[in-house]
Amino acid sequence: MKNKSLMPIIYSAILVAGIFLGIYLAKSNGITAASQSNDDMSYINDVFSLIDKEYVDTINIKDLQVKAVTHILESMDPHSEYIKPEVLEDVNDNLQGSFHGIGVSFRIEKDTIAIINTIKGGPSEKVGIMAGDRIVYVGDTLVAGTKVTNKDAMRLLKGPKKTKVDVKIKRRGVDELLDFTIVRDVIPTHSVDVAYMIDDEIGFVKMTKFSATTHKEFVEAIKKLKSEGMKKLIIDLRDNTGGYLGESVGVVDELLEDNKLIVYTEGEHRERAYLFSRHRGLWEDKDVVVLINEGSASASEIVAGALQDNDRGTIIGRRSFGKGLVQEQFDLGENGALRLTVARYYTPTGRCIQKPFTGNKEEYLLEEYSRYTTGEMFNIDSIHFADSLKYITPKGRIVYGGGGIMPDIYVPLENDSSHYFFNKMANSGILFQYAFDYADAHRKKILSYGDVKNFDKKFVFTDAMFDELMRRAEEKKITGNKADKDKARELSEPLFKAYVARDVFGDEAFYVLYEPIDEILQEAISKLKAEI
Repeated sequence: MKNKSLMPIIYSAILVAGIFLGIYLAKSNGITAASQSNDDMSYINDVFSLIDKEYVDTINIKDLQVKAVTHILESMDPHSEYIKPEVLEDVNDNLQGSFHGIGVSFRIEKDTIAIINTIKGGPSEKVGIMAGDRIVYVGDTLVAGTKVTNKDAMRLLKGPKKTKVDVKIKRRGVDELLDFTIVRDVIPTHSVDVAYMIDDEIGFVKMTKFSATTHKEFVEAIKKLKSEGMKKLIIDLRDNTGGYLGESVGVVDELLEDNKLIVYTEGEHRERAYLFSRHRGLWEDKDVVVLINEGSASASEIVAGALQDNDRGTIIGRRSFGKGLVQEQFDLGENGALRLTVARYYTPTGRCIQKPFTGNKEEYLLEEYSRYTTGEMFNIDSIHFADSLKYITPKGRIVYGGGGIMPDIYVPLENDSSHYFFNKMANSGILFQYAFDYADAHRKKILSYGDVKNFDKKFVFTDAMFDELMRRAEEKKITGNKADKDKARELSEPLFKAYVARDVFGDEAFYVLYEPIDEILQEAISKLKAEI
């Protein structure tokens, strides 16, 4: 089954959020240079002035300028972009490591804001808001049954630190609405999702992005796992779309001995800059495996490429996304910001792993889908690299540039036709939705198991549950024969349990239960256990 069942979530995240950028920390002096007058550019101002004064119809010249800038950037490369002022805060929050809010994770469920979890010690937990609660009112604004969106919810619930927001909550088993006043506070956003011990020796760290706090979080995770007896490490960068270049360098520095080249950057207006490991790392002389896949991009590829080119550890999974460009963000004041590609980055052997761009941004972002049609996702023999892209590591291993990082150990997706019905059902979101509904309706019972280990041992995925899953599939016109359903019954149980456990016990619970059926992870575990 592998990760195929998670693809709708993964791809949705990639396409909605975009590929996170290999970003330098923003420089305040950038816009100054960009704003200097230039006679060669005066005709552009003349064009806009003439349109504004002479065009036959009324036109919003600012909107026209935004369209022009957006079009220009899209024609240059797929990662340069103009960020509108109304979305700039949300874009920045995603990589800053914190924001101001009420401290909950939520999803829009049946046109209602449903609380999935409260952040431990956060403002909402302090006043008694619980997982499973529904927000009906925010202040005087009705948000239930009003086609509220995620954007609407974030706009209403986020706000400056120490400001108050009143909410009315519908709680299962309570007739009347419950009133709460929440004092907003700084809410951390973690890039290290989980860090736990798989067994007595192997530690597992999952990173979803490289934000401003990633290196710090990684150090804390390693220290925690070392205190629990970790002797071997697995770093999961699958579907990690990147972030700050400096944070990825910091992570690699914990894994490499001193004075090893991590990455270098160079652009038309950026001199070549080399970044080396500089200090004694927390894990530079012990076994490490890094997991990647087609959703691993940018800063994730810097980590994988640096370790691979230094003959350090083992990279396991499938070929990464292939983004070797570096962006720098320039503040445009009230007009938003500009993320501009300013350099390419190269792995220590000199590889640029940027995949080709023909000018079609949508085609570029969806290139990974073509890997299905070519067979790359299912068979290593379908992958071919030109000899001109060949590079040699210090120990004589052959690696390739020109389109992502090829792992040392390739793990294909399952291509068994008997999985077709299950994959279609799971990819439709039916299994995920049913697990959420079940967890929401049976939260007290599930909590009575105490922890995820007892839940795993005692919870039974019954025939009645599977029948309900099949009923939902039929509603979506997803049908199969008896053999299809028998296979789906086998494959649904562990993933259903993992989804339910996550909704009740948190992210770590999902990974603990999904681990036995995660073939890339199992390959990594086998590799480390085989090493003496």
